[in-house]
Amino acid sequence: MEPPPKHLDLERSRGLQVTWQDETTSFFPVDYLRRMSPSAESRALREELDQNPLAVLPASQSEPLKAENLELVGSYAVRISFNDGHHTGLYTWSYLRELDRKLNS
Repeated sequence: MEPPPKHLDLERSRGLQVTWQDETTSFFPVDYLRRMSPSAESRALREELDQNPLAVLPASQSEPLKAENLELVGSYAVRISFNDGHHTGLYTWSYLRELDRKLNS
């Protein structure tokens, strides 16, 4: 199990910066966090797009995407609320590390 980070800094219009216990940092742009949400709905959409790249995506909103709130869930995850109404899915520390590897590979 991944230990909790030392510090979380949410810049609502840009993204989330995580400072880990080992002093490394990760930055996740807000649109990437939303697209990679671990919620069942988002996972299903990613799977559909993997199977059919021509699938029609839900219409996007007219205003720029922002992260509105970050809520700690126990000592193992955060929940991020977005201005498009999405607020499900728990970003565990392990999942954030996995996203960092994908983003920076």
